[in-house]
Amino acid sequence: MLITSSKGEYSVTLGYSAPKSVLTTFKNMSFEDQLKKAITRGSRSNEQAKEAERLKKLSQEELKNIYNGFRLQLSEHIEQNLEKVVNLIPGFRYETVYGERGWGGAISRDDVLRGGTFYSRLEITVRPFSDANLLAIIGRGTIRNRELLSWNHFSELENVQLNSFIEQIDSWILQYVEQFSNK
Repeated sequence: MLITSSKGEYSVTLGYSAPKSVLTTFKNMSFEDQLKKAITRGSRSNEQAKEAERLKKLSQEELKNIYNGFRLQLSEHIEQNLEKVVNLIPGFRYETVYGERGWGGAISRDDVLRGGTFYSRLEITVRPFSDANLLAIIGRGTIRNRELLSWNHFSELENVQLNSFIEQIDSWILQYVEQFSNK
């Protein structure tokens, strides 16, 4: 809101107010010329808004490309480390996870003991790209039919520290293996 006064008269303007340089320029122009200038400025403003929208879409595509690069690196890291667990602890099977749940991997095993059949599973995935522009990983750990572990780690794409995601994945796998070995 802009309030101006001149010789005891007050004017209240809500919304857009033209800069003084524009107002003084208008004093030397006819009303018709002022209308043409206003139309030109409005058209220019509309073109600028369209350009900004185009750049936003372009930047959205760039963000998606950045996300895909992170997703590939993290899903490969998940796969490599879960495969190491499969090689060290007999009975676990590795499976690739992809689709609506995200991209990553899971290991699972069924144990038949005197008390019955027990299911154990560790799944870590990179969540799918969304309009929130986040890189997120989630993990779930089930040991002998009980979901004991659940993790979530995320960051805005512009602020991603890939090493922190890799460390988080490693930490989750180590926590799971320790808990599994303890049961």
